[in-house]
Amino acid sequence: MLKQSVADFLSQKRIAVAGVSRNAAGKAANAIYDKLRQSGYEVFAVNPNTVSIQGSPCFPDLQSLPEKVDGVVIVTRPAATLSLVKACIRQGIPRVWMHRSFGPGSVSEEAVALAEENGLTVIAGGCPMMFCKPVDVPHRCMRWFLTLARKLPD
Repeated sequence: MLKQSVADFLSQKRIAVAGVSRNAAGKAANAIYDKLRQSGYEVFAVNPNTVSIQGSPCFPDLQSLPEKVDGVVIVTRPAATLSLVKACIRQGIPRVWMHRSFGPGSVSEEAVALAEENGLTVIAGGCPMMFCKPVDVPHRCMRWFLTLARKLPD
């Protein structure tokens, strides 16, 4: 199921990344944002605390995006994930990917349940950089380890 969900998510063209930071160094959301942009996606940064990221516009919330997106990568604290899933439901955004590599990441069980109840495709864990080609060596290793440890969603 993960393989199909990832393939579907990454076959979309317009993706928002919620949780990008003004201080990009070492931030997972910013790395995902950059990777998706470099891979040819139309990517929208979402952070309520800034108006631009790396010279591109940043939007305070999903409602402020200039056009509808096909999916949202959530790279926030789990406490913020539920409100983002609610916004996806209101906006008719059909796919969410809750980032998690090691530790809790952005996954909220309550948000997963709500998204599934409302028919959204949910990837509750992992990272787009483990699957978006070309995959770098660290992310290939991370995917291998998390698969072996059964830490990726089914």
